Amino acid sequence: MRRRLRAAVLPLHRRSLPQLAVDGALVALAYYLAFQLRFDNGPTGHYAELRTRTIWWVLAGSLLVLVFSRVYQRRWRYSGQRDYEALARAIVVIVLLTVVGIEALRPVQRYSVQHSVHGTRSVATATVGLPNGVIVLFALLCLLFLLGVRVLARTIYERRPLAAFRGVREGERGVLIVGAGDGGRLVLREIARNRGLGLSPVGFLDDDPSKRGLRIDGVRVRGDTRADLPRILDESEPDEVLIAIPSAPGSTRARVVRECRARGIAVRTLPTVFELLQDHGMITRQMREVRVEDVLGREPVHMELDRVGSYLAEETVLVTGAGGSIGAELCRQIARVGPRKIVLLDHAEDNLFQIQRELLDERHIQPSVLAAVLADCKEEERMREVFSEHRPTVVFHAAAYKHVGLMEANPVEAVRNNAIATRVVAHVAGQLEARRFVLVSTDKAVAPATVMGASKALAEFALDAAAARWVGTRYNAVRFGNVLGSSGSVVPIFERQIARGGPVTVTDERMTRYFMTIPEAVQLIIRSGSLICAQGGTDSSPAGSPPAFSSNAAPGAEVFVLDMGEPVRIVELARAMIDLSGLDPDRDIDIEIVGRRAGEKLSEELFNDYERARPTPAEKIMLAERLPLGAEAVESMFAEIGLLVLEGDAAGLAAKVSALSATHGAVPADGGAVTDGADATTRADDVTDGADATTRTDDVTDGADAIRANDVTDDERFSARHRTPEPLVHSQDS
Repeated sequence: MRRRLRAAVLPLHRRSLPQLAVDGALVALAYYLAFQLRFDNGPTGHYAELRTRTIWWVLAGSLLVLVFSRVYQRRWRYSGQRDYEALARAIVVIVLLTVVGIEALRPVQRYSVQHSVHGTRSVATATVGLPNGVIVLFALLCLLFLLGVRVLARTIYERRPLAAFRGVREGERGVLIVGAGDGGRLVLREIARNRGLGLSPVGFLDDDPSKRGLRIDGVRVRGDTRADLPRILDESEPDEVLIAIPSAPGSTRARVVRECRARGIAVRTLPTVFELLQDHGMITRQMREVRVEDVLGREPVHMELDRVGSYLAEETVLVTGAGGSIGAELCRQIARVGPRKIVLLDHAEDNLFQIQRELLDERHIQPSVLAAVLADCKEEERMREVFSEHRPTVVFHAAAYKHVGLMEANPVEAVRNNAIATRVVAHVAGQLEARRFVLVSTDKAVAPATVMGASKALAEFALDAAAARWVGTRYNAVRFGNVLGSSGSVVPIFERQIARGGPVTVTDERMTRYFMTIPEAVQLIIRSGSLICAQGGTDSSPAGSPPAFSSNAAPGAEVFVLDMGEPVRIVELARAMIDLSGLDPDRDIDIEIVGRRAGEKLSEELFNDYERARPTPAEKIMLAERLPLGAEAVESMFAEIGLLVLEGDAAGLAAKVSALSATHGAVPADGGAVTDGADATTRADDVTDGADATTRTDDVTDGADAIRANDVTDDERFSARHRTPEPLVHSQDS
């Protein structure tokens, strides 16, 4: 406290005393020279006496003004625009106080004898003031000296006098900076200030034609990244290229990386503002290697989280699967918008502990805002306990199994965790009056060809039934493709294969997938949770909610689809990752085509045939408009698969789930008849309620390919009635 009071009374650090001494000497010199330059041969008489008597006053007053103007809170070599402005204001005050002080104190007076007409004599006195020329010169010289010494100190510290004329010194690495904007200048200044980095700039590249040929802090803009890049790389021969445009398009990054890799030149990129805020230190030490998401050729999605996530403020938010890649990022971003409480739920102890400690230690979330719950979503009684204790108003259900191969081998657990658990959590959320429920789904739920995809399709169906039963809860599902960096992504698999020296295995050269980064996907999930669809064109949104948009579909769960741009060829992704590792995909690492696995599709779709893509008020988010399944039909489905799960019939369950997941277009919302043109057909699932909802035959042969006879019949009926009078056709670019 004593130190703070002393700093407030006298804002001067002892390390600033040399600067204060130099400034005092320069002010005195400026005052002296102002008189010297005003008079041709220097001041004489009264003006010489005035300078001699007042120079010490001016010096003392100037030092006080400079100290209380707080111009010594930063070293000269770090001085900037604000410091210069503060110094200019201090100089104006010094000059004004000098003029007023001399007029008030009258240090020098001039005497004259006057004779009257009556022969008497009188003595008249007059104050000797500062001539106007001295005042102007004093102000200009102070400005020149005090600003000049700071600019000189900064220039010497940053080595600018020689930077523009010398080449790369021995032991230094030549750096070509891509981007001559604010980011590029920031990198250049940091390189100039920190000699220990061992870097020397050889030029800028910028696609802005108006900057071509300019010098930015002494370094020339040599050309652009399109036509000039190969020539400049060959001429300047840099040791490294720094991409100093955090928002650079993926195509630009890919072009720079491709040309540099061809010449064996290392490439690094400036982090985004979000990454800068996460860490501390010098900007150049935060330069990172170019990652695969930087060169995919798609513009990153950026949203104002405080605006799109404002509906979560002061809410109690439950995130299931909080320890997973998507769930953990959901917790990080939700914590930024000020919820009343975040309930972290996961059945994996280590993952739950890690995200809890991260939010407490690194994100500085108050312990009273966090609740870490170790629980399994499949256990209905445990879910009731959690909901009853914490009363969440918004639920993000991210808990799911997502490894396709493992789920094919373990269909019972896939269905229990992905489908049945979703139904349990959705039911409990509706019963205990949560206002919003958001399911994190996948594009593999569209026309599913695997158990994992089929289980997620059933999870979407479960929301239809819940939406029909509990109208006070808004149920949404959000579909998107592969997430770069997640535990189930192909990227870490490729990284391990490259680290081992190859080969990198790709199932088919024609294989394509949609990709997003984890922060992108989570931003869009949060935004989707704020969307409310006014069914049938009527606005049913409560007061203060985000604006609703109209849909002609029957009431049910809303399925939102994220626009992920163009699909990426997996073989091209593999080549890009080998390139980024500094290796040649045609020479150093082999790419081996191993053939498709069972159920693996060449490309994923975003919409089913019976769905129509409709725009929403949110950028990059579309609504999959469809007729929802009726509650009775969904309950019949889950009665069937529930019985198979209890019996542990993996083969029968895999077949049944695949069949049921393809029935959406066959069962209308009311659970009654469906028409195909003019012909009426009976319900797709001719089953009764209760435990006897299905009549299984016991002649199931061994093996994963066993399919019950009545399932085949069901399949045929389902496919025959999968059409609607007007097919809702879409394109993936919609």
